[in-house]
Amino acid sequence: MRPFARVILIVIDSLGAGELPDAAAYGDEGSDTLGNLARVVPLALPNMRALGLGRVAALNAAPEPALVGAFGRMAEASAGKDSVTGHWEMAGIVLSRPFPTFPAGFPPPVLEELERRIGRRTLGNVVASGTEIIDRLGAEHMQTGYPIVYTSADSVLQIAAHEAIVPIGDLYRMCEAAFEIAGRGLGVARVIARPFEGRPGAFRRTVGRHDYALEPIGPTLLDALTAAGHEVASIGKVNDLFAGRGISRSQPTTSDADGMSRVSAELGTMTGGLLFVNLVDSDTQHGHRNDPAGYARNLESIDQWVGTVLPRLGADDLFVLTGDHGNDPTTPSTDHSREHVPVLAAGPRVRPGADVGVRKSFADLGQTVADNFGVGPLANGTSFLETIRVEHS
Repeated sequence: MRPFARVILIVIDSLGAGELPDAAAYGDEGSDTLGNLARVVPLALPNMRALGLGRVAALNAAPEPALVGAFGRMAEASAGKDSVTGHWEMAGIVLSRPFPTFPAGFPPPVLEELERRIGRRTLGNVVASGTEIIDRLGAEHMQTGYPIVYTSADSVLQIAAHEAIVPIGDLYRMCEAAFEIAGRGLGVARVIARPFEGRPGAFRRTVGRHDYALEPIGPTLLDALTAAGHEVASIGKVNDLFAGRGISRSQPTTSDADGMSRVSAELGTMTGGLLFVNLVDSDTQHGHRNDPAGYARNLESIDQWVGTVLPRLGADDLFVLTGDHGNDPTTPSTDHSREHVPVLAAGPRVRPGADVGVRKSFADLGQTVADNFGVGPLANGTSFLETIRVEHS
């Protein structure tokens, strides 16, 4: 019999735990999301520490509690440092080449074709922070109706538009056109709709974000689970990152608080399979804005919620907490960082204090879940199921 009937996998977006050996090649030498954050902001994370976070991240000095979970760190084997790459690797896909990026903006033919398809000109076409560019170009956008196109250090094309100027349905249709051109045409990993509202000087992004992502390039853990009849439910942007493939049902979220509330509800209704969750606010609201205090507050809110979840875990539940890349809010960069991520596990059948070490790939996590449900092996990864599970009585 499988040791765990239900797996709850929580990805705290950008939860990095120290630079990878090749971080310098990505411009990320010295990045350490958790460690640098703890050096500038007092962090109170008692529940994550009880799972072993203090054993794998350089947190501020505090007495370590008795461990109730298993712990380790994972290195990213794929080339890249974005959410698509990180989540795909967790599901068993290791990329040998990163998705293409456009540090000088998209080539003129790409913008010309996009403008032809949407019937209007565009603004921007630069690398920019999403909040900064709407502050800079939002007023012109409102006057002209031209959507704002921008990118980042990641493989992404983003389109921002004011909801009162471009109805959100029209923005989504623009992004669908952009995805055909840049995604399917150039191999760009994601196109993201970025609606906003407000007046010049006080613009704010709204909850209508939508991601359009390439389909995974090979079979994933999610495909294997659903093919074997196991339910795969997603919360947050997970469904978008996998282009809906291998997912039985999905729930978008408006915030981490909304996401945590949805997970709490699922704990009372979902009886088996995989619940795959992304909590995005640490990344989008704080990492990309170089906001250490906000990042710390968000982590502490998640930690308090974890404290309510652990007592609710059933006898055959496996609860896993991890990240998909880093985004150090203390460095000059506002982009993702090439880092290890923690992997923490809990549940009545998890061996307290089990140390899974430093894993060579995020795919080890996916292989562990596949091993548990008997749907492996995946193409990549080494299972650590036997290390974390309590031995049969």
